[in-house]
Amino acid sequence: MTTPQPQPKRGIVKQILSGDSVIIRGHVGAPPPEKTLFFSNVVAPKLARRAIENLEETKDEPWAWEAREFLRKKLIGEEVLFTCEKPPNSQREYGVVYLGKDVSTAENITESMVSEGLVSVRREGVRQTPELAHLQELEDAAKAAGKGKWGGNAAEHVRDIKWSIEKMRDFVDQQGGKPIKAIIEHVRDGSTVRAFLLPDYYHITLMISGIRCPGFKLDDKGKPDTSVKVPFAEEARYFVEIRLLQREVEIVLESVNNNNFVGTILHPKGNIAEALLKEGFAKCVDWSMAFMKSGADKLRAAEKKAKEANLRVWKDYQSKVPQITGKEKEFSGTVIEINGGDSLTVKLPNGQTKKIFLSSIRPPREAGRDPNEDGKLPPRPKGFRPLYDIPWMFEAREYLRKKLIGKKVHVVIDYIQEARDNFPEKTCATVTIGGLNVAETLVSKGLATVVRYRQDDDQRSSHYDELLAAEMKANKSQRGLHSKKENVTRVIDIDAPKSKTFLSSFQRAGRIDAVVEFVASGSRLRLFIPKEHCLCTFLLGGVNCPRAARPAMGNAPATEAEPYGEEALAFTKEKCLQREVSIQVDTVDKAGSFIGWLWIENTNLSVALVEEGFATVHPNADRTEYWRQLKNAEDTAKQKKLRQWKEFVEEKEEELKIKEEQSNPDRKVEYEEVLVTEVTNDGTIFVQSFQEGPKAEVLNAKIRQEFQVNPPLAGAYNPKRGDICAAKYSVDNEWYRAKVEKLQGTTASILYIDYGNRENVNVTRLASLPAAFTADKPFASEYSLACVTLPKDPEYREATLKCLREDTADIKLLLNVEYKIQGSPPSVTLVNENKEDIIKSLIEDGMFLVDKRKERRLQKLISEYKESEEKARKAHLNIWEYGDITEDDAKEFGLAK
Repeated sequence: MTTPQPQPKRGIVKQILSGDSVIIRGHVGAPPPEKTLFFSNVVAPKLARRAIENLEETKDEPWAWEAREFLRKKLIGEEVLFTCEKPPNSQREYGVVYLGKDVSTAENITESMVSEGLVSVRREGVRQTPELAHLQELEDAAKAAGKGKWGGNAAEHVRDIKWSIEKMRDFVDQQGGKPIKAIIEHVRDGSTVRAFLLPDYYHITLMISGIRCPGFKLDDKGKPDTSVKVPFAEEARYFVEIRLLQREVEIVLESVNNNNFVGTILHPKGNIAEALLKEGFAKCVDWSMAFMKSGADKLRAAEKKAKEANLRVWKDYQSKVPQITGKEKEFSGTVIEINGGDSLTVKLPNGQTKKIFLSSIRPPREAGRDPNEDGKLPPRPKGFRPLYDIPWMFEAREYLRKKLIGKKVHVVIDYIQEARDNFPEKTCATVTIGGLNVAETLVSKGLATVVRYRQDDDQRSSHYDELLAAEMKANKSQRGLHSKKENVTRVIDIDAPKSKTFLSSFQRAGRIDAVVEFVASGSRLRLFIPKEHCLCTFLLGGVNCPRAARPAMGNAPATEAEPYGEEALAFTKEKCLQREVSIQVDTVDKAGSFIGWLWIENTNLSVALVEEGFATVHPNADRTEYWRQLKNAEDTAKQKKLRQWKEFVEEKEEELKIKEEQSNPDRKVEYEEVLVTEVTNDGTIFVQSFQEGPKAEVLNAKIRQEFQVNPPLAGAYNPKRGDICAAKYSVDNEWYRAKVEKLQGTTASILYIDYGNRENVNVTRLASLPAAFTADKPFASEYSLACVTLPKDPEYREATLKCLREDTADIKLLLNVEYKIQGSPPSVTLVNENKEDIIKSLIEDGMFLVDKRKERRLQKLISEYKESEEKARKAHLNIWEYGDITEDDAKEFGLAK
């Protein structure tokens, strides 16, 4: 009598337990019912087992892994037919798995395993059936063919499994962020899996970077407590199991946490982390997202979609972030003040100002100043200065000041932080300049830290993950706040007694570099002097400027502003606040405030205030060297009736003219303030206007900035003689405006038109000058020296040029055009600010020969030059070393009778 065969069922293979057992799930349910099925009549080699509780570690039996892998590659995720039955007194169900849709044509997996020599057929203690006999025949054939376990070299088919890795962080570093082939062996929860790394069989526990799924409660033995239901934990695990369990993937190891690896799983069909977030099975986790090399933005976007749809873990989510749109959301402006280590004030195109805080970062904080029992911060010690006394605060402020003050930035509002704990409302934004996120660069230098938020707090930077990554790098390299060294900016505050100590050194120093820290009124400023690491109060010399309003301080009552006092304050503040300036100290007052002159970008601030009508010239200013500039500025303001001169009526009186003492009234002296930028080998000079010269630096800086954004393609520009182009100077490798004077093959002879120096360069170092920079005329002009010629002897000639360069380098000179000769540059004289003739001094040192010019108006000048030349001749200085070189038959050489 024939035993009826069980009716085949359908299912999908979820997991391969070994070479002779599988887990099959049904088609319905979430998760659907599962069945563990052992293959009838066969035994597979046993897989290795790691040591757990009372069980010792075991190794693979030969061919155990190959048997498991044969089934995994063939069945995982596939729909199959299977039969099953449970023998009496057995807890296991046995059966046959068929790969296909019809049993009559489907592949019998048991037979395939036997044919490949991957399992053994039971021969003892079993009831003989036609099916068993067929399996025995297949096994005999496999043995005869030496297939699988019936072949030799059994030891080669046993894995060397590394169940643990001692130096996990070193292991991560060794992988270098490269994808590693792996097989997912177990899914602990939706965001934690166990896997074998191939081909070396490292067994690891991996936490998926950037996300966290609902986990299972653990019992006292550390195992999942199934009696406690955590919402969506089981569904999340199932979601991962059906997609990744025993699938071949690539893993990128990124960090280590609590003896677990942290990394990203790469699957051909997508990123499982992104899929979990999109379906609302997971939430983004900031700390692990910081380790990700890429893709964090996609995870944030996926989470955002789930939040908006209120999916699963977000079913009760409601956004608390106020909606900001249009011009309020995104705008550009100019930075006019850095308020601290994380905030700045921006001036908008309409003239309004807006205070902005950099999103999601925290500036350096005072250590050990915790709230007391009442929740209030204890008072700071007397004289405490947060900018200088909080470690790294000054460096943070300085970085922002140097990078942003006076620059145009792009602002995108991220969120508005409500007023709380006596702190006002804050507008928090991402600020970029030249495409760089200012907050990110600040954090990367260790000058700020990143704020940690609650998981459901959406009020954070739109580039939060980049901030976390920047902080991690700064921490790893121990930069700034993350370094172990103490950092305190020690600054001396110059009061009245100390001011007398500093006065003489300041007076000797001439011009001193400083930074304007605070502006109290149009003419009173607070300066930081980096060279001396000191703070001082500075008053502008030569002017009377109206006071701004003052609040009540101590016993002093509040005072109202004088007319135009607030406007003068605003003018000075916008022009100077937190800018780098240079000062010249003349004296000090009784209160210890230094009095002198201040320049911002070569503009004398005293003169600028007078010229705008904000200030008047002080009665004693006629004793200063800048009297003429101040008087001219005041006359201009009077003519325009600006501000303080609004009601001014010019008195009718005879104008007094100041004339220079000259024996010949026909010679005109109209000095122009200049800087000599180049002395050529022919003895001509190139000069820049002292007032206009700095514009050359600004213009060329803009050219370099343009080329950084749009780099020129080397060799794309085909220069022609006479072209005005951009050239890369060989000394500093920076771009400047230049004129092509000569071309010879691939070499171009060029003149840097804003400075006057020349050089030969390869044409690949030239580029087309953007149209925006062609309108400005050359800032350098060429002149020849009046009434003198260079010596003919090469050595003397070189010595003369060297002295001329030294005497004219880096000082302000006064230039007067004396005459013009057709075909040559205008001929000029040069005097310094003390009205000492530079060329006359060189003649007296025996460096120049005096020309014999016949113009009547030049005779006094030539007479003075000749007198100096005679002194040098008698003293046998330099070119006169061997006598009168103007005589053809010099007696010194025995040629004259």
